[in-house]
Amino acid sequence: MLLPRFEYHEPTTLEEALKLLSELGGNAKVLAGGTDLLVRMKQKIDRPAHVISLARIPGLKEVTPRNGHGISVGAGASAAALSRHELLWDRFTPLASASSRLGSPLIRNRATIGGNLVNARPAADMPPACMVLNATVKLKSRSDERDVPVAEFFRGPGETVIEPNELMVSVNMETPPPWTGGAYFKLAARKSLEISLVNVAALITLKSSNGAIVDAKIALSAVAPTPVRAYAAEQVLIGNKPSDKLFQKAGETGVGMCSPITDHRGTMEYRCMMIEVLTKRCLSMALESARSWKPLK
Repeated sequence: MLLPRFEYHEPTTLEEALKLLSELGGNAKVLAGGTDLLVRMKQKIDRPAHVISLARIPGLKEVTPRNGHGISVGAGASAAALSRHELLWDRFTPLASASSRLGSPLIRNRATIGGNLVNARPAADMPPACMVLNATVKLKSRSDERDVPVAEFFRGPGETVIEPNELMVSVNMETPPPWTGGAYFKLAARKSLEISLVNVAALITLKSSNGAIVDAKIALSAVAPTPVRAYAAEQVLIGNKPSDKLFQKAGETGVGMCSPITDHRGTMEYRCMMIEVLTKRCLSMALESARSWKPLK
């Protein structure tokens, strides 16, 4: 299928890109990896008069430590780059793991973290991982900038709080405290090129290697119109010693935070069962990671 006609722009600075967005507004689409936009344009779902490529803007693909207190991930960083990043696997495991499960190897080479968030697909991989890491996104326009928690970024399927004149430039996360471990689990019919049935991300912080849970975060996608934080399930965990029974109770509580659908990939009932099973499994993986926590050399 051929692409509809459009005018192509390739700014070389962030300021130039923001100026174009300000002038063109809703008539323009931003091109990062293109794994979603180009498909939608070929299907005639999107017909932008202008396409603004970010390929030549420096700094948007970098992963930068922030004075030892966190990291700033450029919105143009590819899933493949994030899945290979040693610091992410050590301290921000859910994001590294989610990046490694996105699409297929070829798609991961193109798909970006910014695109995965902005597209706001209910079954996207990176949103729940970012949510358990308390990530915020930096949105910039020509005249202003703002930081929005990822948990507050989504309005509905394909809808976010980003304005037509704004560009996501980075995703920022604080380093989790000691004795913290995280995990991400994706359920799909195939290992690649498949829309998820259920995605679960979890982060657990222990008082000590064998201590009680002092903080917990659980997020899910593919189970509601937007990714969701399972706050009630988190409260089940906090203050208690980890156990299979406790994780089972958290999984059961998490089902109540979701509203899965029935489609050709699975029924609502099956998805609810999998939320319980996979939440427990993901928490067990996070616990193992937390108990093996070590200071970075």
